[in-house]
Amino acid sequence: MITLKKIGIASIIAIGMVSCTETGLSPTEWVSSSRNTSWQTEVTTSISETEADSIVEINTTDTLQTIQGFGACFNELGWVSLNTLSQEDRDKVFTELFSSEGMNLTLNRMPIGANDFSLDYYSYNDVDGDFEMKNFSIAHDDSTLIPYIKAALKVNPDMRIWASPWCPPSWMKTNKHYACASTKAWFARAMASTANEDKEEAAKQKEEDPLRFRLEVVDNGLPVEREVITEGTDVFIQEPAYLQAYATYFGKFIDAYKEEGINIFMVMPQNEPNSAQPYPACLWSSKGLANFIKYLGPEMHRRGVKVFLGTIERADPLLPDSVVTDPEAGKYISGLGFQWAGKDALPILRNKYPNMQMFQTEQECGNGLNNWEGAMHSWDLMKHYIVKGKVNAYDYWNISLFKDTYSRWGWYQNSLVTVDKDNKTYMFTPEAYLLKHVSHYVKPGAKCLNTKGNYSDVLAFVNPDNSVAVIVANQNKNDMNVTLNVNGKRHTLTLKAESVNTISFK
Repeated sequence: MITLKKIGIASIIAIGMVSCTETGLSPTEWVSSSRNTSWQTEVTTSISETEADSIVEINTTDTLQTIQGFGACFNELGWVSLNTLSQEDRDKVFTELFSSEGMNLTLNRMPIGANDFSLDYYSYNDVDGDFEMKNFSIAHDDSTLIPYIKAALKVNPDMRIWASPWCPPSWMKTNKHYACASTKAWFARAMASTANEDKEEAAKQKEEDPLRFRLEVVDNGLPVEREVITEGTDVFIQEPAYLQAYATYFGKFIDAYKEEGINIFMVMPQNEPNSAQPYPACLWSSKGLANFIKYLGPEMHRRGVKVFLGTIERADPLLPDSVVTDPEAGKYISGLGFQWAGKDALPILRNKYPNMQMFQTEQECGNGLNNWEGAMHSWDLMKHYIVKGKVNAYDYWNISLFKDTYSRWGWYQNSLVTVDKDNKTYMFTPEAYLLKHVSHYVKPGAKCLNTKGNYSDVLAFVNPDNSVAVIVANQNKNDMNVTLNVNGKRHTLTLKAESVNTISFK
């Protein structure tokens, strides 16, 4: 019999090292994308066991939240752009976006009625005073959203979809218009913040900024005197007949899409309820949202559809928390959704509600330049949401847009795919490859891993089949060595300058 005393401390350490090494996983695939290359296969035999100065410690038993999936949003302008491609090319794009061999977008969003990347404003019932929703119809979507979603479901029939409105039918709003802000007044307010700057110098700096905001002023027809822009104001009419009619509207939307073979598993009551926008929008107070959810909740419960509170776009956690803690509304809320500045409220609410499902609901939109800088900004946001916020799902925004073209309301924004309208060609953008570095390898049901060490530009996950995906970036201008210490086994890689890398371990 061998006793601990006879073995000695040095031998115990040696046995421990052997044990860790034996349970270590081996790298089976390494893919990189950089400013100048996309989805390039690297040679795993170049990975050494030496130790670099930058170290990531990964223990596959140190798990955090479960990941439900990754996705993006079905918008009308996306379908219009993709519909200009040949059937062959369109099929290739959809296979890349929605199949497990491609980007594997399994959890996606859609609007209820018009949003800022619709062709124009519309709702499913613009008949003023039709509280019984006798004139409700999704016929408008027959040529855009319905074929768009069906094409995706053809590739992945198990894809899950959630939905939210940007605004209700305009007759349900106090200002009787789809927008809350007049475009010209909104733009003037935005410009007023730079009124005292050197205009020439400011313009020069703006043109040199790869993340600069880009907008064309397109009149939305809302007179300034009908603007309602004060946060905390209920622009939705807070009367029982309107609240019940709107809940019925949601229910009929669920039913109508189900008849089309499209099942919605969850809804959120309002996109950005604190933002007075010049495109389809509606301001709600927290009290107003709680009032509405008391009507919405029963309609969704009868249909087996979940209600999340969202999309939360402000940093103040008290705004959503006052709705969640409402005794009547709160019982219908099974999750929270966050975007934009809401990311700063997310960690606080995650700590308060550790078992509640929380989604990142919209990638920041970009400026239509679709450059590497935008991709790296998206990567930093993704790390915040997944590591600090511990979200269970992550959704990009626009799937596809025409190249360098603004929306109905003047916005230039990024997308996963850009389509050249004249040449009828397409390309995937840097943000598409960034998302694929995560979504292709991280399967629904994966667990996020708690990484440690002195290098933090990394995400790591363990999949249901026990394979491990490590996504690690080098945002420096020079190549650098990073050691991934996985279950006690060292794997040192040379990461190319300005690159994102995925290493799969099995």
